[in-house]
Amino acid sequence: MSGLGKSLDELARHVGGAVVGDGGVAIAAVAPIEEAGPGSITFLANPRYHTFLSQSRASAVIVGRGVASLAASSGANVAFLEVADPYVAFAKILQLLTPAERFDRSVSPLAVISPDATVGAEVTIFPHVCVSAGAQIGARAVLYPGVFLGEKSKVGDDSVLHPNVVVRHDCVVGNRVVLHAGVVVGSDGFGYAGRGAGRVKIPQVGIVEIHDDVEIGANTTIDRATLGKTVIGRGSKIDNLVQIAHNVTIGENSVIAAQAGIAGSSKVGKDVTLAGQVGVVNHIQIGDGATIGPQSGVAQSVPAGVVLSSGLPAAPHREWLKVMALLPQLPKLWSLVRSLDKKVAELAQRSAKE
Repeated sequence: MSGLGKSLDELARHVGGAVVGDGGVAIAAVAPIEEAGPGSITFLANPRYHTFLSQSRASAVIVGRGVASLAASSGANVAFLEVADPYVAFAKILQLLTPAERFDRSVSPLAVISPDATVGAEVTIFPHVCVSAGAQIGARAVLYPGVFLGEKSKVGDDSVLHPNVVVRHDCVVGNRVVLHAGVVVGSDGFGYAGRGAGRVKIPQVGIVEIHDDVEIGANTTIDRATLGKTVIGRGSKIDNLVQIAHNVTIGENSVIAAQAGIAGSSKVGKDVTLAGQVGVVNHIQIGDGATIGPQSGVAQSVPAGVVLSSGLPAAPHREWLKVMALLPQLPKLWSLVRSLDKKVAELAQRSAKE
């Protein structure tokens, strides 16, 4: 991806790294190691791949501390940028060299905005946006086509709402929040009382509160609370197609991957990682810093810092069928094992006495 040119020395200052080689080389693009050409910088996150450098045409390579000497042995004729974490440096340089999207800071006459709404300075509002009475939009916010803001909803400064985002009544979106296409904030929580034909919907009268610096992927849904708030903590990052139910609380800087689902009133701590397709039952707590592997079903509270492995991996179909056939026999087999264990213990005691 090409963008704004910088010297390697400038990039080093930007990421707090050290240059090994020509710091004056001009860098205008970031590219994969096998595709990078002159004027490009690439990165080597794992030293075991240093052999790829012998074929690389990149002008510079981001590497870890002490890796430049190893990489140079491959015969690569490039400059190196040594940093503590090559992947983080790659992300920062990619941000720096990628031109920011420009907006005209105007309100389209095809947008429908209530006269009772409050619109901040230098906002960009595209055609077919609908802003309801009492809604508040912060300075420099961007609302793409199809965005709907319900009554008394709030969107903070510098936030970006991509096409067809819905923020329903009374819900709050903080500053510098990014909501990707199709995100729904504040849909009704899933709450019913009774059974069968007598089932009664429980009104969902709470709100959703999204704190600053959160990014939420396409078509993710966050339900409003039955009472009180559903809360997404500052700096959290949520992938596409995630379901967050009513009264859930997500702590700061947590990461939730695609197709995860969190049931009502569960509390997820700070710096938690939920991998793809994790399912969390209602009314439990996941402690700060915990990591849950993909396809895991979390049925009880998880202490802080715990790492839970993934759910069942894919297996050959015939093998899987055999395992499924054995499952109903497990109680019987367990009873048999316990009986045999008892008999072995008795025989051992008898043998010792003799």
